[in-house]
Amino acid sequence: MLKGIALHKVPLAEADPWLDHFSSCSPCFQEFTQFRKQAVDGRRRAQLWLAAAAVLLFAVAGWLWVRSRPSVQTSATVVLDLGERSLTRGENPTDAKEVALEIPRTARHLVMDLPIGSKEGSYDLALLNEAGDEVSRAKGTATLEDHIVILRADIDIRNLSPGLYFLGLRQLGPEWSRYPTRVI
Repeated sequence: MLKGIALHKVPLAEADPWLDHFSSCSPCFQEFTQFRKQAVDGRRRAQLWLAAAAVLLFAVAGWLWVRSRPSVQTSATVVLDLGERSLTRGENPTDAKEVALEIPRTARHLVMDLPIGSKEGSYDLALLNEAGDEVSRAKGTATLEDHIVILRADIDIRNLSPGLYFLGLRQLGPEWSRYPTRVI
């Protein structure tokens, strides 16, 4: 009966006759107090386990959420200004003083301001090695925006080794306009 009262399993109406006895019997009161303490400790332990499980669940859910999100690459789109650059035509470029354009290997989209006099329309775009061989190729469309011809193209250069290349552009014909480029 003591344990039932301490654990709140016995209704107060049934416990009422015993309450007078507990107030006068020290051994019964001590035993009741022990049962009550055990009940409270058990509840606290259960609450701690539930809290620990909740924290663990949130930590795992957060980890899975972070892993499942697509990685945001700040260099996925690269903007290149070719407007003020001198271009080199043909097989053997001569201007070695030109500062190379830089394109990270994570680049997926190129947006290029083309030199003055460039025309709108479809363009071939390629990264060429020093021998003039194409190592990556793409197609893009140039449009006039705010008096500047802008070429947009999707390119995949993840598999290229970092180093010096030439960015080749051509609209019609077999000859590339070349710009020194460093893949980083």
